[in-house]
Amino acid sequence: MKKRYPITAVILFALTMQGCATNKLTGASQLSLVSERELQSLAATQYKEFIKTHELVSSTKDSRGLLVQKTGKKIAAAVDKYFTDKKNKSALNGFNWEYNLVKDSAINAWCMPGGKIVVYTGMLPYTINENALAIVIGHEVSHALLQHGNKRMSESIVQELGGIALSSALSKNPTQTRNLFMQAYGVGSEVGFMLPFSRKQELEADRFGLIWAAIAGYDPNEAIHFWERMQKMGGQRTPEFLSTHPSDATRIEKIKTYLPEALTYKK
Repeated sequence: MKKRYPITAVILFALTMQGCATNKLTGASQLSLVSERELQSLAATQYKEFIKTHELVSSTKDSRGLLVQKTGKKIAAAVDKYFTDKKNKSALNGFNWEYNLVKDSAINAWCMPGGKIVVYTGMLPYTINENALAIVIGHEVSHALLQHGNKRMSESIVQELGGIALSSALSKNPTQTRNLFMQAYGVGSEVGFMLPFSRKQELEADRFGLIWAAIAGYDPNEAIHFWERMQKMGGQRTPEFLSTHPSDATRIEKIKTYLPEALTYKK
């Protein structure tokens, strides 16, 4: 008997065969039906719209806003140094870094393609210090550099819109396409800090985030203390086997294995 597959699975398989790209950070092949340039252009538009519709914490009048600006710039400089040293500066083409702190109680932070960063004030009680803030921003920047959102966006376009080009999707279904983009990058208070990436992607972002923090002069060991604080948040936590994310305990143990590599980059 012949097996029957859902049409979206068939489309996804066919497009995967011709829609893979090599990530410039890891060298790994991954699904990428949308070019990074297209996503950076869309990110610039969506980031500007997000900033217009949310209350920002001033970097000139509030020390919290200044801290996010300062930390974001140091992480961006660390990323630039890493790729320069690796003679792979072209990997950062189109990155025009921006960093903002938004007044929102959600425990959230994210980075869109092209280095468009937002931290929510709800995250600060858990970061507590600049070192931990660097860990969070470094983690989010890693998601963008590793193009994790690109993969999710590609999958969403196949599943929801039949695999059409991004330009066509924006023309025919602008609202839906923009919503898919925002979901792919974890934007929105309802998402929270536990972004919708896979366990593998979360741990991969943890690893590189520690490296950026170390290059920037921060102590990557702070990641352990940060996740211990997250572990004590309280409330109902989803068991690891039911979640797409590693449990805090698993995450802490994996971070411990990443620390020796990260510390080789520390000044």
